[in-house]
Amino acid sequence: MRLTPLIKHMRNQCPAFARRVFGALDWDPTKEVSKADMPAAYVVVLGDDADPSPSQNVIQQVIRDTFDVCVEVSSQDERGQSAADALHDLRAELWRALVGFEPGDDGDPLQYDSSELMLINRSKAVYRFRFYTEFQLGRNTPKPGEAMPPAETWHEQVLDGLPLLQGVDTDFDFIDPLVDRNLSPTGPDGRIEFSTREDLQP
Repeated sequence: MRLTPLIKHMRNQCPAFARRVFGALDWDPTKEVSKADMPAAYVVVLGDDADPSPSQNVIQQVIRDTFDVCVEVSSQDERGQSAADALHDLRAELWRALVGFEPGDDGDPLQYDSSELMLINRSKAVYRFRFYTEFQLGRNTPKPGEAMPPAETWHEQVLDGLPLLQGVDTDFDFIDPLVDRNLSPTGPDGRIEFSTREDLQP
């Protein structure tokens, strides 16, 4: 998942953060000094999970991309009472900005997953809000008249590299009455009695 369009969208749609939305591949909840004024949000990519392919002749997997929005708010006490209301309002703002938003052309609209307290001390509280999107790995067969989309998997690359099917050769070994009793008591006896070819290319 690309962070840049997601962060740009959040900066425009979440005014409570005053554009203090940042991206990261990791966030350390033990750090004591915030690098930004609060409230601030850190978008952290968590990774993805894949379902097994339901088909045997093609590979098509549903992939779930997950990310956290770690929100830092000021807190005047270790219990976090002063931060609770702020987090409640910020969560509603995140829902309005992210749930249903499509961060790219290859995924479903974002959905909300869960939340969790990560850090609380006398200066700040950090709460993470988890979101995800799903998409399919492996292309669909195009409709008539549409071009084949680019390969997404090795299996598709192998199929794309095969030559066009020129025709079909068929050999017939009759069961009866042309069976040779010297070769087999019943047909087929292993001899080809008739061959055909069907040309598929003009």
